[in-house]
Amino acid sequence: MNKIAFFLSAGLTSLFLSVPAMAATKIQWWHAMGGENGAKLEQIAKGFNASQSDYEIVPVYKGTYDETLTGAIAAFRANQQPAIVQVYEVGTGTMMAAQGAVYPVYQLMKDEGEAWDQSKFIAPVVGYYSDTSGNVLSLPFNSSTPIMYYNKDVFKKAGLDPETPPKTWAEVESFSRTIMKSGAAKCGFTSAWISWIQTENLNALHDKPYSTKANGFGGLDAEFTFNNDLTIRHWDNLKKWQDEGLFKFGGPVGGDNAPPMFYSQECAMYMNSSAGRAGVINNAKGFKVGFAPLPFYDDVIKQPLNSIIGGATLWTLKGRPEEEYKGVAKFFTYLQKPEVQADWHQFSGYLPITEAAYKLGQDQGYYEKNPGSDIGIKQLTRVTPTDNSKGIRFGNYVQVRGIIDDEFAALLGGKKTAKEAVDAVVSRGNEQLRDFESAN
Repeated sequence: MNKIAFFLSAGLTSLFLSVPAMAATKIQWWHAMGGENGAKLEQIAKGFNASQSDYEIVPVYKGTYDETLTGAIAAFRANQQPAIVQVYEVGTGTMMAAQGAVYPVYQLMKDEGEAWDQSKFIAPVVGYYSDTSGNVLSLPFNSSTPIMYYNKDVFKKAGLDPETPPKTWAEVESFSRTIMKSGAAKCGFTSAWISWIQTENLNALHDKPYSTKANGFGGLDAEFTFNNDLTIRHWDNLKKWQDEGLFKFGGPVGGDNAPPMFYSQECAMYMNSSAGRAGVINNAKGFKVGFAPLPFYDDVIKQPLNSIIGGATLWTLKGRPEEEYKGVAKFFTYLQKPEVQADWHQFSGYLPITEAAYKLGQDQGYYEKNPGSDIGIKQLTRVTPTDNSKGIRFGNYVQVRGIIDDEFAALLGGKKTAKEAVDAVVSRGNEQLRDFESAN
């Protein structure tokens, strides 16, 4: 080789060696998971990033669910939206109405050539986030359902069987009286989420319509109808039990005062999200925790229906570069892997969203080693959901939940009867529905 040929060859080699590798396409994922679950979420993103080199999921914590949704709406209007945003279940109606802003997951997966079989998801979970044609609009990620926790040691001290929790509201009342009379605890039970647990799930379990239009799934012109005999009766009972000390109100919205009353053994029973299981066990110092389905009125229904879900899904927003959507679709495929789902479910306490993830947990012996960890999934899947137990879907529902808290406080304060309070929720709530309908 002559000198000219050598230097040309060396130069070309040097040139090729100096060209940097193509940078991975960054994809922002806005979320509302703080603490340990937030750290686990970031670990999931890192797992996907390490599995390939074309895309990098970048999780961004944006605060509470409310703050995340509000921030995403503002960002979209400013053309600065992320590709993925985590939105809680009561924001579903708002997201569905945002036509032109949302890229439905079933369409995304089809467009990007990724496998998509929504039959592998657990029916009550996927049904909540489907349109009237049955197409899934957002990817289920962290789903939960309310259950009952109880103090086995208190039950034993009161002469109750610690392995037999109450099944009905009549038994909750009877057990509470026995516990208080024995001195085993000062209070029978407390509850988080008067809206989600003691109103929305109450009606679903008893197969009562929450509104017209299939609980809002059938259109924006739905009207609330849950001011029925069941809701009025239950709210009246809660007021009566609060006055007697059998029940202690956990506070508005999520009921932040409820967990400490259970952890301190002031209250023997406690109703909250199934996703709180790990936190309950960690905070229940010095006593054994039992887990049970939500109670029901056996004179209203002989066998209760499924409970309805809470939690959040991942929505894809339009207006991002096309190459990002290929990465979003591949990430969503990754999230559906049984081992990824099972690991997230077992770590966080959220439900497994696919049948395969649930079966993997069974095969691993997880539920045998962790009693009570499958109470939520069994309660959620014990029957085929009806229109009354499929879930609820309304715009402005965050505001409606605030109204529920306002009127329940008026009831407990003696300012209104149960009927007056529930009627006021429905009347004021329907005003919110009409406002949303006119705006969309």
